[in-house]
Amino acid sequence: MAHFAKLDSDNIVTQVVVVNNDILLENGTESEQKGIDFLTRLFGAGTWKQTSYNGSIRKNYAGVGYKYDSTKDAFISPQPFASWTLNETTCTWESPVPIPTDGVYNWDDANQQWVLAKAFVTPSNV
Repeated sequence: MAHFAKLDSDNIVTQVVVVNNDILLENGTESEQKGIDFLTRLFGAGTWKQTSYNGSIRKNYAGVGYKYDSTKDAFISPQPFASWTLNETTCTWESPVPIPTDGVYNWDDANQQWVLAKAFVTPSNV
């Protein structure tokens, strides 16, 4: 299955839909334009870009609220925290401090640090 993201006038993803691969085939090869043409017939005028779960197309899988950067030809998620910076190669956001690998952590933007998450306790595991 192929996935396509619909963009608004600011290149923000408003919808992601699935298209059967057979619709994209042209002489045995997938054609993004065939998918766009199909979606335009189905939904009317709009801007569509193909996306991919594995990041093989446009760096990141598009989600609603993501922005399409035409210069980078990439989908970029909303910035999670003011202190995080965009990795220009992967088009993903990175924290100013690497996340520890010895547990589950949450980012504390006010203090610019990772904080160990509290364990979730239920009556069955007490």
